[in-house]
Amino acid sequence: MASKLVAGNWKMNGALADNAALLRALAGAGDLAVACSVCVPYPYLAQAHDCLQGSAIMTGAQDVSEYVAGAYTGEVSAAMLAEFGCLHVIVGHSERRTLFAEDDRQVGRKAAAALGGGLIPIVCVGETLAQREAGETVEVIRRQLDAVAEVLGGEALGRVVLAYEPVWAIGSGRSASTEQVGEVHGAIRAWLRERCAQADAVSILYGGSVKPANAAELFAVADVDGGLIGGAALVAEDFLAICRAAAES
Repeated sequence: MASKLVAGNWKMNGALADNAALLRALAGAGDLAVACSVCVPYPYLAQAHDCLQGSAIMTGAQDVSEYVAGAYTGEVSAAMLAEFGCLHVIVGHSERRTLFAEDDRQVGRKAAAALGGGLIPIVCVGETLAQREAGETVEVIRRQLDAVAEVLGGEALGRVVLAYEPVWAIGSGRSASTEQVGEVHGAIRAWLRERCAQADAVSILYGGSVKPANAAELFAVADVDGGLIGGAALVAEDFLAICRAAAES
């Protein structure tokens, strides 16, 4: 059975003083009975690591270079992230795909780089509203996953976390229905079983306007093993409530 994980994605938000208050609240929450991680902007990795050290909350990053080292100005390697105590790193988020033209194969290479550097990649997949309305959701997600599998191979697939994030639900306040989530998570699990001996142990997260009010309902869906949380991760009370909902599901 897959383990539960709730990962917060701060995106390009934060300031040292505001972060300190948020991180103190998270660190003081005690045992949450579920794995929790916050993926913060690069400049705040040291602050997050220091503030959360010894707590139940892990730290992560929002992106990683596909390269190990060298003349790649502006890039940050998996080894660098590991030195700041990162355990998780998000790869293939729809904002990276859409705004920065990352394609499916590049996402696979980044996932491989993360694994090579000792990190756990949270590999994001999801469809646009136009693709959903055209009935292409599962086809799109299988294509995105196939590209990752081609780079990683079956054994390494068992060491990643997957996250289904319908592009039309991210930051929109509009979450997918439990039926839609269940259909896609079931399709992802079936895809994993075709390619990976550890398929049932791979965590599949749901992300897309998850809030304390809908978290329990979403986490009760079969094959939903937690969440990748955006806006609510910036409010300690909301993020902790979502973590507790995951623990109780």
